[in-house]
Amino acid sequence: MTDTPQQTSHPVPPDERTWWKESVVYQIYPRSFADSDGDGIGDIPGIIERLDHVADLGVDVIWLNPVYESPQRDNGYDISDYRSIHHEYGTMADWEELLAQVHERDMRLVMDLVVNHTSVDHEWFQRSRRGDPEYEDYYIWREAEGEGPPNNWESFFGGSAWSYDEVREAYYLHLYDESQPDLNWRNPAVRQDIFDTMAWWLEKDIDGFRMDVINLLSKAPGLPDGDPDSEWVGAEHFVDGPRILDYLAAMDEQVLSNYDILTVGEMPRLTVETAREYAGEDGPLDMAFHFQHTKLDYDGDERWSVGDWDLPELKEITRRWHDGLADDGWNALYWENHDQPRVVSRYGDPEEYHRESATLLGTYILTRSGTPYVYQGQELGMTNAQWEDRESLADVDARRTARELLDSEQHDSFEDIADIVGYRSRDNARTPMQWDDSEHAGFTEGDPWLQVNSNYEQINVAAAREGDSVREYYRSLIDLRTEYDAFVYGTYSDLHPDHERLAAYTQTLEHPDGRVSERMLSVLNFSDTTASVDLSTTVENADLLLSNYDRDTIGPTSDHEPYEARIYRLE
Repeated sequence: MTDTPQQTSHPVPPDERTWWKESVVYQIYPRSFADSDGDGIGDIPGIIERLDHVADLGVDVIWLNPVYESPQRDNGYDISDYRSIHHEYGTMADWEELLAQVHERDMRLVMDLVVNHTSVDHEWFQRSRRGDPEYEDYYIWREAEGEGPPNNWESFFGGSAWSYDEVREAYYLHLYDESQPDLNWRNPAVRQDIFDTMAWWLEKDIDGFRMDVINLLSKAPGLPDGDPDSEWVGAEHFVDGPRILDYLAAMDEQVLSNYDILTVGEMPRLTVETAREYAGEDGPLDMAFHFQHTKLDYDGDERWSVGDWDLPELKEITRRWHDGLADDGWNALYWENHDQPRVVSRYGDPEEYHRESATLLGTYILTRSGTPYVYQGQELGMTNAQWEDRESLADVDARRTARELLDSEQHDSFEDIADIVGYRSRDNARTPMQWDDSEHAGFTEGDPWLQVNSNYEQINVAAAREGDSVREYYRSLIDLRTEYDAFVYGTYSDLHPDHERLAAYTQTLEHPDGRVSERMLSVLNFSDTTASVDLSTTVENADLLLSNYDRDTIGPTSDHEPYEARIYRLE
């Protein structure tokens, strides 16, 4: 790696610069990050103890998964009290200390906002099921239609989206687990309670919200049946529903616009066109997560499957989203999160080319315009785990799928389904953070709530502090992104969209008169064989800024080794 040249002058005026566009976000899953008290469950004091690891990466923002009071049936996404901290994670005083420590390190803290549903243990639901006049319409209740549920909508986790409540003697809607009843956003009192809660947290000086399945809040009037052949039955009546933009506009007007914060929405089935409505220049949010690139390795539309994927399709998705939001919107760039299996096990080679493919995949999200999100352990190249039986799984979705597959009589044992269930389980992202090679990877002195990945002795933070590691490469990528505005504000151009092994693209920052201020070239070999591409007509002079191989200087048109990533500054 050569010395990084000094940053050239750039044409981004101060009034067009935005802190959240220039940030790198690090996601922390509290249950699995660090345990301070030996009970096997990650907690807020543990996060504080390990905070310097995050700060040393050079990231700007921490996104904290839910730490609110919860029965933990879906690991915190079933909230029973929005204004309390779950006792296993600590106290409100612990959380306040975390916020202070984050800010002291010149980072910001974004909280998870889960307002499509609550827990069945929430006081609102308990009062609603008893018919309390003040709360009876806080959720979506329907009387039984004959002997079955009110319509054919399905839960994302499988089965009917309706459960019968013996207390109220009616069905309630839950688009996710039966322990997560959907709030009735048509009720103004619900909206006001949510807005008041958001303002309560913002007044504590947090720096924004990641919003869970936020485009599902509005359900079609009358709750009509859905297409029975749809991948998610009923989705056409609750994804991007008829009043969703009204609800989010009111949220923005009453709460969000009063603060300088980051807002990002998780949005199932998001398209470029709808993303512009949610997160365009006049939209209520700053950016949104889509899932198109996370489905490349599906076999068709089936989530619980494994299929082949090809690089041109990934590049087409990248181009479509960049071009579609270039003038009206902003991209959220990510590979992993708490719901996605480890990317190096999906799109890389965790066995023969672990470091090379992990660093290459990091290069792809950190050298393009948008706001990158790095999930805990991704900077180490953490991989999927091995799951021996159904009991070893904690993910409610994976356990249900395993049970259904075994009950179908098409499979005799868990061994028959281990490959697919183990590959897709959300538990792969939730195995404890690997800090060192001591027992339980240094995560806890007790018994961890979820098994530690067996490769922790080789892949861990302590080992990554030495030598040319994945972590150190991520630090270099983040440094480059800070040094050159082209990686943030530049225009993306795919030079060889049809190449099946190599991705070659530029990020160009221009002055209004067309003069180039900065132009960066990234060339990535997504294969386990040597590959080449002709860039002679594009590149006149190039300085190698960073490579995940041991190189000081090399021209961009030479052969690329397996999973090699190179980043150049073009003259």
